[in-house]
Amino acid sequence: MNEIQSSSPLGDVMDFCSKYAAYMFGCGVHTSRVVRCTERIACSQHVEVDISYTLQHFVMTMRDPSDGSAMTRVCTAEKLPISFLRNSDLSALSWQAVDDKLGLDELWTRFNRLTAKPRINQHVVLALVGVANACFCRLFGGDATAMLVVFVATLIGFGLRQQMQKRGVNHYIVFVVSAYVASMCASVSLLLDCTAEIAIATSPLFLIPGVPLINSCVDVLDGHVLVGFSRLISTMLLIMCIAIGLSFTLLLIKGSLL
Repeated sequence: MNEIQSSSPLGDVMDFCSKYAAYMFGCGVHTSRVVRCTERIACSQHVEVDISYTLQHFVMTMRDPSDGSAMTRVCTAEKLPISFLRNSDLSALSWQAVDDKLGLDELWTRFNRLTAKPRINQHVVLALVGVANACFCRLFGGDATAMLVVFVATLIGFGLRQQMQKRGVNHYIVFVVSAYVASMCASVSLLLDCTAEIAIATSPLFLIPGVPLINSCVDVLDGHVLVGFSRLISTMLLIMCIAIGLSFTLLLIKGSLL
């Protein structure tokens, strides 16, 4: 087997594919989709690729069928906010690579362009999450007053989560504190004539890690058992953190009522 330097054409393809796969995996894509899109791009550059994933890292092996040369690289997945728009753009890029027969330089140009797109304004996200959580309250039987309380509690809890994430606070602590603050704010509903129990119970639902939970199930069903169960365990820990934060609020409410 020939030794391949990073400056070789195969190394250049490896540089792009490893960056592409790391970014796509970090945006919340299930493993099979990352593998398919990366293989599609590699095929457009006339090389073969194999990828083995864990939760935070992946091993990529690339081969050039023309001369049998190969190289392997251990890569770290990007830690990025979940973005369906990014996922769609990155998937479309893999098809463009095949359909338009794009060269590596053009792939880098398009990749850098789409990853540089501004994300949705965090204040807009905050407002939409508040409305969505208020709708959850209504879905579980909450009245208009409870919905208003949940909306305000979500704004405070999710806003706190955004600020803590910006400062690099451990995400388990972020979930505990955000669930506690949101549910404690929602406990104001006990002083009002409304469905207070539903308001308190639904106030931390904005923290439920739905995308990682779905991805973990998809990964297991697709045969990526290791990364699937890793995602599932990580998701269960986050749900436990939500329960702990909510439990603090319930204990304080119970203590104040005794």
